[in-house]
Amino acid sequence: MNKLALICKTILQKNTVTQRELAAALKLSLGTVNKLMGQCLELGYIEVLPEGYRLTWEGFHFMEEFKVDNAIILAAGFGSRFVPLTFDTPKGLLEVFGEPMIERQIKQLHEAGIKEITIVVGYLKEHFEYLIDKYEVNLLYNPEYSHKNTLATVYHVRHLLHNTYLLSSDNWMRENMYDSYEAGSWYSAAYVEGNTSEWCLTTDKKNRITSIQVGGKDSYVMYGPAYFTNDLSKKLVTLLEQYYERPGTEGFYWEEILKDSIKDLRIYLNPQPKKQVYEFENLEELRLFDTSYQTNSNHVALECISEIFQVAQKDITGIQCLKAGMTNNSFLFTIGSNEYIFRLPGQGTDALINRAQEKASYDALSSLDITENIFYFNGNTGHKIAQYYSNSRNANAKKKEDIDACMRLLKRFHDAKLPVKHSFDIRERIDFYEALCKSKNWIPFNDYQEIRVHMNILMDYLDTLTVTKTLSHIDSVPDNFLILEDGSLRLIDWEYSGMCDPLIDLSMWAIYAYYNEAETDYLMKAYFGRIPNFEERIRVYAYMALGGFLWALWSAYKASFGEEFGEYIITMYRYAKKYSKIIQTMLK
Repeated sequence: MNKLALICKTILQKNTVTQRELAAALKLSLGTVNKLMGQCLELGYIEVLPEGYRLTWEGFHFMEEFKVDNAIILAAGFGSRFVPLTFDTPKGLLEVFGEPMIERQIKQLHEAGIKEITIVVGYLKEHFEYLIDKYEVNLLYNPEYSHKNTLATVYHVRHLLHNTYLLSSDNWMRENMYDSYEAGSWYSAAYVEGNTSEWCLTTDKKNRITSIQVGGKDSYVMYGPAYFTNDLSKKLVTLLEQYYERPGTEGFYWEEILKDSIKDLRIYLNPQPKKQVYEFENLEELRLFDTSYQTNSNHVALECISEIFQVAQKDITGIQCLKAGMTNNSFLFTIGSNEYIFRLPGQGTDALINRAQEKASYDALSSLDITENIFYFNGNTGHKIAQYYSNSRNANAKKKEDIDACMRLLKRFHDAKLPVKHSFDIRERIDFYEALCKSKNWIPFNDYQEIRVHMNILMDYLDTLTVTKTLSHIDSVPDNFLILEDGSLRLIDWEYSGMCDPLIDLSMWAIYAYYNEAETDYLMKAYFGRIPNFEERIRVYAYMALGGFLWALWSAYKASFGEEFGEYIITMYRYAKKYSKIIQTMLK
C-alpha cells in the first residue's frame, strides 16, 4: 500500500482527523504517522488548518493515480444453492430486508462516487435490464456462463480492468466499504476461528498477501470484494488470457490466478470486522440472516410445500438443486426425516407438455405400483411432489441384468393395457416441433426436406398396420428407470405419455442408449421373451427413425433459445437417416 496515499485518502474522508486517529485507523505507529505527515507537508500534498488538514492542488494531483475508475459486478451465475428462488430470480436480485443485494451494492458505489459500473450477466440476463435505466449501469453478457466458472467471466471483461473494484452480485455489506480513492490492491477478508474450507490467506508484516491455500485453521479467508490497481490489472489481464486458453481451466474461479501467482502480484489483505461482509452460501444462511424468509419466501414452490405438508417454510430444509432447464426445474427437500422432490415446469413448458394429460397418466397408473410415489400433482400448474429414493440408481443400458429387469417391467405395464383419453401421435408431434422450429427460422439440417419425405413414408407405412394401442411411456429411457436399494424398479417422468403403439417405448430406450442393431435386437428379445417377428422388428426400427427425427427437431427448437446439446442432436438425426434406410432394405 502507498502510505502517503493512505494519509491523503484519510484526510479526504475526514479533514479534522488527528495523528492519533490516523495511527489507529491505518494500524500504524504514532511515530510512523508523524513521519508520513511530515513527508506530505514537505511535498506540499497537505496543508495545516486551524481545524485540521486539507489536501492541496498538489495533493489532488498526486491522488489522481489512486482514483478509482470503475466497478465490475459478477452476476452471470445460476446460484444452484438458492433454489427454488433462483429458478426464476438471479441470486443477485434476491432481496435482503426488502432490497435486492445488487442494488444495495450499486447504491454504495454511487455514494463513493463510482458511477462507471458494469454488470456481467448470463443466467436470466433480461432480469437485470431495468438497472440500466434505474442506475445507468452497463450490462455485458457472458456467453459461457452455463459451463465455465468466474475465471471466464472476468476474462470477458478484462478490457475494463484498470483501477477497478470487483464485486459479486450476491454479497451484502453492512457498511459502505468503497471510496473514490484506493492506495493499493486488496482483497476483503474475514477471520475464521477453527477449521475452515475457505481460501485462507497468509500475509507478511506489511499485510501483503504472500500465500493462498484452500482450507486451513484460525485464518483470514477471502470474503467479499476485491480492488485492483492499474498495475495489478495489467498483470491480471495477461494471466487471464493465458489461463483462459489453457485446457482444463473451465471450472476455475478467477482467484486461482491469485493463488498460483501471488508472489508476483502485490495485493494486500483488507480485514473486515465481524458482521460487515456477508457471502450467503445457501438459502439456509439467507433465512438465518433475513428471518422473513423463514415464513414467507414469496416463492410458489415453498408456499405449495408449506400448504401441502402443513409446515412453516423454515421447516423445509435440505434444499438441493437436482435439475434446472427449460422443460423442468427440480429440487430435493426434507421435512423431518423424509426426503421429497419438487418438480416445477420450466420456461416454455406450456408449449411442449400438457400437464393435465400427464396427471391423467399418473392417475391411470396408480393401480400398477410402477411409478414414483406421488404426494401431490397439480394438473394445471404441473407442480409435482414425489418421494425421493435415496441410494437408488438409474438403469445401466449396457448391463444385461438391468435391461432384462426393465424390459420385464415395461412388458407388464404394456400388458395391463391401461386406457387414457389422450394419445401420443408421432406424426402430430413431428408437425408440431417442425412448426416451432420454423417459427424461430431454425432448422439446421441441410438435407431436412429429403429426410422429411422418408419420415412421411415411414409414418404412412405404420398407418397401414393393425396395432392395438395402449398407454405408453414414450420417454422410457434408461435414466427414467430407477433401481431402488431393495432391487425393485420404478419408471418415472411420464410427461410425454399417451395412447400409442407400445413398441415405441423400446425404440426410445434404444436411441437414447445409442444402441446399434445387435443391441436393439437383444432389447427386443428381453422384452418379448423370444425372438421378435418381422413386423415387430420393423415397428421398433421405424420408431427409432421417427424418434430420432422427433428429438432432433425438439433439440433444434431448444437450441434456438441458446441451449447446448453437443452431439445429441446429430446422433438423433443420424438415427432418423440410418434406420429409415434399414427399413427400406428390409421391405424390398
